[in-house]
Amino acid sequence: MEDNKKKRFDLKGLKNLVKLYKYLKPHSLKFGIGLVFLALSSGVALIIPALLGNLVDASKEADIETINKIGYNLMFVFLAQAIFSYFRIALFVEVTEKFLSDIRKDVYSKILTFKMDFFVQTRVGELSSRISSDITKLQEVLTTTSAQLIRQVIIIFGGIILLLFTSVKLTLILLSTVPLMALLAWAFGRYIRKMSKDLQDKLAESNIVVEETLQGIMNVKAFANEGYESKRYAHSIVEILDKAVRGGKARGAFASFIILCLFGAVVFLMWYGTKMVNTGEISIGVMFQYLLYSLFIGGSISGAAEVLGTVQKTIGSSERIIEILNTEGEIINFEPKNKIKKFEGDLIFKDVVFSYESNPDQRVLKGISFEIKKGEKLAIVGPSGAGKSTIVNLILRFYNPESGSILIDGKNIKEHALTDYRNQLAVVPQDVFLFGGSILDNIKYGNTDASFEEVVNAAKAANAFEFIDKTPQKFDTLVGERGIKLSGGQKQRIAIARAILKDPAILVLDEATSALDSESEMLVQEAFERLMNGRTSVIIAHRLSTIKNADKIIVIDAGKIIEVGTHDELLAIDNGLYKKLSRLQYQFA
Repeated sequence: MEDNKKKRFDLKGLKNLVKLYKYLKPHSLKFGIGLVFLALSSGVALIIPALLGNLVDASKEADIETINKIGYNLMFVFLAQAIFSYFRIALFVEVTEKFLSDIRKDVYSKILTFKMDFFVQTRVGELSSRISSDITKLQEVLTTTSAQLIRQVIIIFGGIILLLFTSVKLTLILLSTVPLMALLAWAFGRYIRKMSKDLQDKLAESNIVVEETLQGIMNVKAFANEGYESKRYAHSIVEILDKAVRGGKARGAFASFIILCLFGAVVFLMWYGTKMVNTGEISIGVMFQYLLYSLFIGGSISGAAEVLGTVQKTIGSSERIIEILNTEGEIINFEPKNKIKKFEGDLIFKDVVFSYESNPDQRVLKGISFEIKKGEKLAIVGPSGAGKSTIVNLILRFYNPESGSILIDGKNIKEHALTDYRNQLAVVPQDVFLFGGSILDNIKYGNTDASFEEVVNAAKAANAFEFIDKTPQKFDTLVGERGIKLSGGQKQRIAIARAILKDPAILVLDEATSALDSESEMLVQEAFERLMNGRTSVIIAHRLSTIKNADKIIVIDAGKIIEVGTHDELLAIDNGLYKKLSRLQYQFA
């Protein structure tokens, strides 16, 4: 998805906008009624200059009865205009908000189905922009801006027709000046839009600096780089300021140009119209009426140009939204109704070969084969980059093998519906991610339908209840962004409680104790023993002391299994990698 690529006002872009009008279909009746009120409001507005012109002529002749009649008509017209405008705005706002809600839900739901490779290669800030900025732009164009464009068109063409009825001669003079002014306005507007786009690009870059700095605030403070980050942001702000000032000057010049053209045209019409009044070709009321229609049309032309500029800027947004909606994702069941029969837990890898799409020439797994029986504990060890985490990613079906197969209870995992399959698994990672809500919310993430009693029992089994109970708000304690208010050991125990509540058939522990102190590790390891009891467990091990009791340990290096056995069996292999790793750990312990 490219933000900075300039989008032209072309047929393809318009087609993308039209595709998104499907979100208006459920609200088409109210949108249609809003258009009716829009047409009525615009039509009534065109009556006002004619009545004011008649009022001027009536005042000249001192015809009180006619003056009163025209005054009543004007009051009626303004009342009708107010009523029509109210219903137009109310209906369009309602439709707009419902449209915005529908498309945001669809885009967000679609993003959730994307494969892991997409999230690896795409910034979170960019996705947030799709949901907020781009959709808001679409909202304006597909509802409010469309209504404005229709209103401007009605006033322009309706006004020109009424001008011809008022004075053909003056109308032909006026229309002869429009093409040149329109051409100059278009060229000026295009330059300003380019400057505006450059400014938006610089704003986006500065937002990325803020986003990255705040997300990594612990690293910023740990390395005492507050000054560096402040200067980095200040540098981007200086560039924004420069472009904003230049853009302001350009907009000021454009406004001066419009005012000059508009008032120049008005002055010219007044001069020529006055001559016609003096020669008796038209009355002063007709000239006044003509000037008002000219101002209406001039304002509408200016407004239409602005609307078309908004549409042009929005074409890029529509293409990015369409790209998201058309991207193939995983088949996810957002509301699974029936739980499938729980897996027994037999897990088999058969000659699994895998490379990441981002680096297809680098083979990560090279024919991996192993088997775990129901309720067994399998530990996977090896040096960094050996492929341990990739095995976890494949078990969780974040990716699919290039070749070979993965079987659960003798059935290829691809044959299971993805949502049903993942509901049978739970993972406790090394870097636990907690949502910014309460402890209760984070534990219930394992089973959103669980009762409070079940949550408490899970917390007790995970050795988390004691520290939770000591907090002032207990289970309602807010954990902060990414769980920043909790220690590493506390976050791990919350994650274990979450996994216990899910009651998975297969459990994955991805180096879950590698960053803990001795006391926390003891509590977490005790909770793990309870969690692993009776269920198939895959343990990615960093500290080899934590996997002594595993039923089977496989040692991988450079994407291949080079040793298999129990802890004692592997230590008995002379010059074995497991024995070497074990010695290194005890040496530096």
